[in-house]
Amino acid sequence: MSKGALALIIGIAILVVDQAIKVAVKLNMKLDEAITVFSWFQIRFIENNGMAWGMELGSKLFLSLFRILAVCLLCWYIVRLLKRNTPRGYIVLMSMICAGAAGNIFDSLFYGQIFTESTPFEVSQLTSFGTGYAPMLMGKVVDMFYFPIIDTTWPDWMPWVAGQRFVFFAPIFNFADACISVGVIALLVFYRNFLSSDLGEKKPSEAAAHSESAADDAE
Repeated sequence: MSKGALALIIGIAILVVDQAIKVAVKLNMKLDEAITVFSWFQIRFIENNGMAWGMELGSKLFLSLFRILAVCLLCWYIVRLLKRNTPRGYIVLMSMICAGAAGNIFDSLFYGQIFTESTPFEVSQLTSFGTGYAPMLMGKVVDMFYFPIIDTTWPDWMPWVAGQRFVFFAPIFNFADACISVGVIALLVFYRNFLSSDLGEKKPSEAAAHSESAADDAE
């Protein structure tokens, strides 16, 4: 399989899985409803206006436009990589990051147009395009994966936080967020030399050889 075909298949697969999970949650769960799978894992439906992991940066419109620009730049970068002697694993990880970012953009672009608003009392419904709960680019991102691996309270002897609840791991995220995070971490672990080469610190051929070697050792 060519590197270009591999990047395209990975991107489409991530988008399909991400949107299938989000639509299923949106159409079947009330806002902030939770389904306990294990004591340390829940499907908890929330929505946010921000970036990955619920972070926020500026206005919603700014965030949506920023995401679109970022994905366009990532797509351009991947096309550029395909024309070079780029390690296959590096392209796979960049495709994961790009597709994850695109998955959250899809929510902002279309969910406000095609869904009614989710509330703690009512499940959202599909509606005619343009009659949903928000204008285009203003839709909310759907999150659902919650891993309260440790859910306890601080002991009484701890200053300032005694008796307060402590949860590890607290963020609620979606499949697209997970793809972005895994992609970024794997890039830093296995392909940091290749990343350095793109910043002009090494020759691309040398960095590619080092990166391929690191990836092979990890396998």
